[in-house]
Order: sequence, then C-alpha cells, then structure tokens
Amino acid sequence: MQRLLITVCTYNELENIRQLVPELRAVAPDADILVIDDNSPDGTSAAVQAVQQTDSHVLLLTRAGKLGLGTALLAGFRYGIEHQYDLLLNLDADFSHDPRYIPDLLACMDRCDVAIGSRYVEGGGAVDWNWYRRLISRSINLYARLLLGLKTQDNSGSYRCYRVSKLAEVDWDRVVCPGYGFLEEVIYRCRSVGCTFAETPIVFEDRRHGTTKINWKEAVGALTAILQLAGQRLRGVPVRHQVQDH
Repeated sequence: MQRLLITVCTYNELENIRQLVPELRAVAPDADILVIDDNSPDGTSAAVQAVQQTDSHVLLLTRAGKLGLGTALLAGFRYGIEHQYDLLLNLDADFSHDPRYIPDLLACMDRCDVAIGSRYVEGGGAVDWNWYRRLISRSINLYARLLLGLKTQDNSGSYRCYRVSKLAEVDWDRVVCPGYGFLEEVIYRCRSVGCTFAETPIVFEDRRHGTTKINWKEAVGALTAILQLAGQRLRGVPVRHQVQDH
C-alpha cells in the first residue's frame, strides 16, 4: 500500500476543519492528514489539536502567521518529501473541493505523476461563480498555457495529487511566487522535471463557512509570477536540483 499524505492549508477555517477531517477519514482511512495553519486567530489549530486526541494520524504544522498559500503548500511538499510518503494530495479546507473526489484522484495515479481535480474538462465545473470570477480564472489559465507551454486545462486549482518522488526532483528553493500563483508554478516545475499529468472532473462549490482569501492583488501576483517564470523558461533557468562538483 502506498503511503498517502493529505495536506490542508488553513487560515481561519475553524468551522470547516471540524467537519472536514471526519469526511477525509471516511474516504481515505489510512492516510495521514497534515493541517498547515497560519496561526489562525479563530482557533483552527486548537480544533485540530482536539482531533489529535482521538486520531494520531492527524498532524499539525502551525506557522508564525499568514505567509501565503504558496509557502504553505511548499511546507507540505517539504514535509512529504522529508518523511518519504509515496503520494501527496492537497485540497482546500473550505469544502469547495468535495472529499468525494479523492478516490478518483488516487485512481489516476496509476497512469500519471500529477492528478488534477479539474473544472475545465468534461464533467467538471464551478457552482455559483459570477462572470468576474469566471473571467479571472479562465484568463489566468490561458495566460499560463501560452507563456509556460502548459498542456493541462486547469492550472489554477489546488485540488491535486502528486507523486512525492517527482516532487523531490524539483529545486523548490527557486520558487518565485508565495501566493496563489504558486499553483501554476507547481505545474510548470513538475512538467519541467518530466511529470506526466491526468485531469479528472470536479465541480467546484462555494465554501461552507468563512470568507474567501482570493482578491485582485492575488490575481495580479499570479500574473506577475507567470511572467517571471516565462522569462526563466526562455533563459533556460534550471528546475532540478543541480549536482555540485567536488
């Protein structure tokens, strides 16, 4: 059996995390669940600590403050690599990513290195998005495909499963985007080390509790990061760890 780590990045997700962990456990009974919390003032970390009393496979990484989604995801990657998991699956904490799709993502891993829960393949979609949010998402995805040469349709969602041995090939010290643009950056860097991809449909839903963290500043940051990565691509900046001469 392959060792699976599920990562969930949180900031003020108290009500959601209380409901999410049992639902994750229902579809992935043998997984370790790592909550990466940015020192949420609402008590998210305390709620996870309470769950740990009855489930030793729920893990908690509390960071100093709100440091950005990209750095939180990267912390999860580093944890998965350091502890030699086989697969790492990430999803949002707010139920916009329904845990019921986890078996579909895991099934994809028989034929790929990165499985993407995709809104933009047949059967996928998003519920109750206004035209503005749809435009931003579509534009960023088109921008990423054109500038970074990506072939996948949904490059801006975080509902994905990765083969950890491939993540370990990437030099993550070269990351350029600490925020939501990290999502496109991951696909670019994984593709650059030879990862294969599969997309399986998901329907993205509005969060159950709390407020969204996405805003226009994050969108601008993502566009800027993609442009910077495109420059690195043109210059041939390496993505893999470089072997040091002795």
